[in-house]
Amino acid sequence: MPNAAEVVLDQLRVLGREQIVMVLRPSRDQSHCPACHRPSSRIHSWYRRRLSDLPWEGIEVRIELRVRRFFCDADVCPQRIFTEQLSKTAPRYARRTSRLSLALEQITLALGGSAGARLAEQLGIKASDATLLRQLRHRTVEKHSSPRVLGIDDWAWRKGHRYGTILCDLERGKVIDLLPDRSVESTERWLRSHPGAEVISRDRASLYAQAATNAAPRAVQVADRWHLLHNMTEAFTDALARHHRLLNEVALAVAPTETTPERAQATSEPEVPASRAQQAQRNNRQRRLDRYELVMEKLRQGLSQREIGRQLDLSQKTVRRWLRAGDFPERKRSLRRSSVEAHREYLELRWRQGCHNAAQLWRELQARGFAGRPHTLRDWLQKHYGRRRERQKQPAPKPCQVRTSPRNVTWQILKDPEEAQTLLAEIYRRSPEIAAFAATAREFFRIIRERDAAAWPEWQRTASTNPLAGFAKHLCRDEAAFLAALEHPWSNGPVEGQVHRLKLIKRSMYGRAGFELLRLRVLSAA
Repeated sequence: MPNAAEVVLDQLRVLGREQIVMVLRPSRDQSHCPACHRPSSRIHSWYRRRLSDLPWEGIEVRIELRVRRFFCDADVCPQRIFTEQLSKTAPRYARRTSRLSLALEQITLALGGSAGARLAEQLGIKASDATLLRQLRHRTVEKHSSPRVLGIDDWAWRKGHRYGTILCDLERGKVIDLLPDRSVESTERWLRSHPGAEVISRDRASLYAQAATNAAPRAVQVADRWHLLHNMTEAFTDALARHHRLLNEVALAVAPTETTPERAQATSEPEVPASRAQQAQRNNRQRRLDRYELVMEKLRQGLSQREIGRQLDLSQKTVRRWLRAGDFPERKRSLRRSSVEAHREYLELRWRQGCHNAAQLWRELQARGFAGRPHTLRDWLQKHYGRRRERQKQPAPKPCQVRTSPRNVTWQILKDPEEAQTLLAEIYRRSPEIAAFAATAREFFRIIRERDAAAWPEWQRTASTNPLAGFAKHLCRDEAAFLAALEHPWSNGPVEGQVHRLKLIKRSMYGRAGFELLRLRVLSAA
């Protein structure tokens, strides 16, 4: 029953297996006037409300609620006749009970309109997607007090084209508001209407820094530490890009020269025809090489980087990276180990015994604990054996050209794994410049991790004399927020988590609903 404190059951009617009708009446003898709040027990008249309620075992439940009108006998009250309100059972003018409306709200918050309507139908509730969305728009969002520690970040309507702003209370770990755009004006307007922020955590976007400085000058701005490390990594990679040819030469020089089992097998067996994936990879590389050579040709003709990018539909950053590399930048191949390798000896034995059926071999490997799919085994067999053909003399295979990339070397320098010591030592020996700014980058990582603010002035002087000077110059403009990041524990990590949750809600709406509904779902779910 909807609410036993407000109503009592007078009659229960069962109309076959399709509907249950509950006749209810108020349980109290009197009611309070909404104008003067005085109790009254003198009844003026009765009328009947018909409401929908939650289904029972899939059977529709209808409620007939007898409601009374009362006289107000107070001489000074302008309200002469009033209707008693049963808010716990059903709101004014509602056609559904409060608990049914609450259930529909929760379904809409979790799934949205169309998916929510499908689930409601399975539960025996009759409601269209438009009804669910309309009901949710009537919901009032809880108003949060101004946060003491505020986190600000952007979120993408469409990545690379349009962005909004998310604001979180870092102490409570909740979203407190969404803004439809990413601008200084909207952020500043929100901060002025919600004063009281003492700490503002943000990434290194200048617009949020400017808005916080204008609207909350007394708040301490904290730069996010992950973004600081990420920006340093990008700056270091750009600095290494101009030494791309040197990196490839060093990688080739330190590569092992002994013959590997795979290479020895390649020299003794006939050439294996390329698979479709390998052919597509070769075609993609040739297409990139043709475009690279076209860029070099345009450069020799005297065109600027911007003009080359405009003519060839390339970003200026890509053109600049290719020019700094000094050679065609190869893409490093992934060296992932196939799950079939654990059964190599068994497969070689069965192949020599004459079993060349991939399906039969896959069933045998399944019995030995192999969890891969049939196509994984087929690809492995095609790669190692290929089609059966008569052996013939083949030209000696060309040596594999070892290459690396600035991004890969950046990872090795900053992570410093043991297997990369030989490569790094040779790079430092051939290029003292790389050794110098590599030490500067590692020192910056140490400062962030150990929160060593005392080492910042010395690092700043060192970085101003090497290729990381641009990054250091931009960081000096945001020096106060950088030093606050070393002092305070706050970061934008919780905000990034809320952005991921917002993405899930946004994508579940299939782009058909507007900002107001998205904001309502995000804030209500928080």
